[in-house]
Amino acid sequence: MNITELTVYELQEKIKNKELTITEISKAYTDRIKEKENDVQAFVTTLLDEAETQAKEIEAKINEGENLAEFSGIPIGIKDNICTKGIKTTCSSKMLENFVSPYNATVVEKLNNHNLINIGKLNMDEFAMGGSTEYSYFKTTRNPWNLNKVPGGSSGGSAAAVAANMVPWALGSDTGGSIRQPASFCGVVGLKPTYGLVSRYGLVAFASSLDQIGPITKDVRDSAILLNIITGHDKNDSTSIQKEKVDYTKCLKNDVKGLKIGVPKEFFAEGINLEVKKSLENAIEKYKELGADVEEFSLDIAKYSLATYYIIACAEASSNLGRFDGIRYGHRAKDLKDLEDLFKKSRSEGFGAEVKRRIILGTYVLSSGYYDAYYKKAQQVRTLVMKEFNKAFEKYDVILTPTSPTVAYDIGSKLNNPLEMYLSDICTVSVNIAGLPGISIPCGIDGNGMPIGMQLIGNKFKEEIILNAAYTFEQKIKFRENYKPEFKGGAK
Repeated sequence: MNITELTVYELQEKIKNKELTITEISKAYTDRIKEKENDVQAFVTTLLDEAETQAKEIEAKINEGENLAEFSGIPIGIKDNICTKGIKTTCSSKMLENFVSPYNATVVEKLNNHNLINIGKLNMDEFAMGGSTEYSYFKTTRNPWNLNKVPGGSSGGSAAAVAANMVPWALGSDTGGSIRQPASFCGVVGLKPTYGLVSRYGLVAFASSLDQIGPITKDVRDSAILLNIITGHDKNDSTSIQKEKVDYTKCLKNDVKGLKIGVPKEFFAEGINLEVKKSLENAIEKYKELGADVEEFSLDIAKYSLATYYIIACAEASSNLGRFDGIRYGHRAKDLKDLEDLFKKSRSEGFGAEVKRRIILGTYVLSSGYYDAYYKKAQQVRTLVMKEFNKAFEKYDVILTPTSPTVAYDIGSKLNNPLEMYLSDICTVSVNIAGLPGISIPCGIDGNGMPIGMQLIGNKFKEEIILNAAYTFEQKIKFRENYKPEFKGGAK
């Protein structure tokens, strides 16, 4: 039995049946990280000794008869823009290279309340700005399916660590596809919840009206379990929604008979890789076999989503990153002449090229004379996107699209063409603009053995519908049983 290949609920069953102990599970994962981290480069900070110590403490409490939460002792990885008390939270930036958070994010408190073990902080694009995890200050994370390919981004470390079996599950954050796109590239499950369902308190902000924390897991059931743990109203987050708690595991019925699925033709037009398109067409046929009603329709406003997203996201980034000035937070330059020199040098040295690019663009669209032409117009289009989705959900339960128009590409191939990299988000950004839930699940592989992801979009707070639709498809194709990362290639 290979412990690290098991899902979380399989691990839990073996703990219950006394086939495995928590310390055995913890050791299996720490050994796996030691074995694979040099190849994958998924972690910014590892907590291996601390994890094994915590596992022994939890196991002792269980042996003494203490009644602990159901998934106590299961390791988890956390994206490095989620604050962890007493542990570095760097956002993979030189600006926060030595920042140790004095408090926990709300989601981390929820993990702690369930006695989950933080085994490390995961690499990402700097301040979550990027789609390949090549914009990290510390290292370039590699895709476990082929080490010469990117894992996607910005939650590339989280997706790669789950795919490489270095963690059984992980937390990521999604501003325009940063959970779903790397999940697609790495052949795992990534869920972006409805805006407001999961607290953002303690998530270092990129674009506050778009950001959302969510799970990256090996399968859909684990995604539902982790969503159960991290949801709930938070008085520390003014955008957190008060709603009745849902047990998302109970919605996994393995039945989609009568489910109405809409397929927007705009997402299958020019620009989508032919193998990706074919794989999605096969998935659509499978849904029809399973009894779902599938229909093509037009989501015309979607073509404006990418431009709208980058205007809004960069504007909010420009505002949010103003606090990193060398005084309140972050890297402080030396040999300074005056206050203006302090700001200029600290930010020049602390921020990477992509972050600077987005700050400059965001400042431009917010500046006098351009605010109405760009930012205001983008917010108006955002309203139209929301209305278009609302209209679609009057007819359909789920909207099905590719997660990304391509599979994972070669490391370095798009670094000199940021606009081409931005186009990788074309299928995902509209979900964030409208505040909807979306899930990416593997639906096949291409001719080179790289995973292809399918995205299912739901109406607001209808996570149970997309989770069941994803679960039913997953049970049909059994992707994890048929395909595994091969760790082909190697560091160039």
